[in-house]
Amino acid sequence: MSIEVSERVDRLQRQLRAFMDEHIYPNEGRFFEESTNLGPWAVWPIVEELKEIARGTELWNLFYNPIASGSGLSNLEYAPLCEIMGRSHLAPEVFNCSAPDTGNMEVLDRYGTDEQKQRWLLPLLAGEIRSTFAMTEPAVASSDATNIESSIVRDGEDYVINGHKWYSTNATHPLCEVFIFMGKSDPTNPDRYRQQSMILVPRGAPGVEVLRPIPVFNFYGMPDRSSEVRFTDVRIPVSQLLLGEGRGFEIAQGRLGPGRVHHCMRLIGMAERALEMMCRRSQHRVAFGVPISEQGVSLERIAEARIDIDRTRLLVLHAADIMDKHGNKAARREIAMIKIAAPVMACRVVDWAIQMFGGIGTANDFGLAAMYATARLLRLADGPDEVHRMQLARAELKRHSHRGEVVPISQFSPTLWSAPRQARE
Repeated sequence: MSIEVSERVDRLQRQLRAFMDEHIYPNEGRFFEESTNLGPWAVWPIVEELKEIARGTELWNLFYNPIASGSGLSNLEYAPLCEIMGRSHLAPEVFNCSAPDTGNMEVLDRYGTDEQKQRWLLPLLAGEIRSTFAMTEPAVASSDATNIESSIVRDGEDYVINGHKWYSTNATHPLCEVFIFMGKSDPTNPDRYRQQSMILVPRGAPGVEVLRPIPVFNFYGMPDRSSEVRFTDVRIPVSQLLLGEGRGFEIAQGRLGPGRVHHCMRLIGMAERALEMMCRRSQHRVAFGVPISEQGVSLERIAEARIDIDRTRLLVLHAADIMDKHGNKAARREIAMIKIAAPVMACRVVDWAIQMFGGIGTANDFGLAAMYATARLLRLADGPDEVHRMQLARAELKRHSHRGEVVPISQFSPTLWSAPRQARE
């Protein structure tokens, strides 16, 4: 794997950093104010204003690599750019590179029909609408997607949809127009991974009810607009099914792989910024007669943070490289590793930064509370740590299962251990 950036990526990095300096960082205060005061049911003007500026640059839709042409950036090329965007909660949506829209656009690009792309993908790529991925349910442990109980039942030329979803990001957004809904279309199929399907559900369809925004550590709407939604006898034309009946789990796996990597890339950028803030703060705060930066515990944490961030970045770049060269399925181990490592690393670094800032670190004056909420949320989103650890450990066991029991070293050289001391010498 080469981590040297191409001329194209170098140019985009310079443009992105300049945009962040000119437009993103100066407007973060306004972003936090609007997201707090206007709440999750409103459009936040600063986001739409900056999207208009970004839309006319090369930085718009950086994540997008259309299947038909392959003209976009590879995962390895996108990684350093996604990291820069991850330094601010405001940036990803401004560049039309925020979840869940990115994953939903990739689903439509890979699995959608021409009609579905025309109706939903093009407006999403233009940043005119938002979207939701409706998979997680309150009644079951959704970390095991085969538990999903929502139903998709064929009735003539329609499917009738019933279900109760939550943590459906964006559902409260006024511009949200479509759900990608996962439910069971064949619950008796003996193959548990062929019971599910996915279907496109318009936000305004009769029977779709957004019940409430769900706070993340008491943040409503930011870091994301988590929502609870009920679907009651929603009738959707058969033409809106994605890929075919029983293909829902397959689509989910295809969607979540790249999304997990994007989250990890952004977390690295967030952790970098937290470390930067930690270093700057510690040099200007004096406790017990010396700057905080000169105290042993601070020096140790700064050093450990530097190691953790760089180590995680290399893991993420390695995963991205394997995805590019061999496909998402071949990179399952590497994706599991970074999905475990990156949120844990970011939680730890941001926590140390909060300690360095003192009490004000637990408020959001410097954005650290929102950083921590985001990092902690991502230890659950796209699969909890425990699931990824279990899958990773099983894959590792499988790699070594054919080699049999470990043989004692002494079996190969019994005389070495039994010979008299004088002989050994």
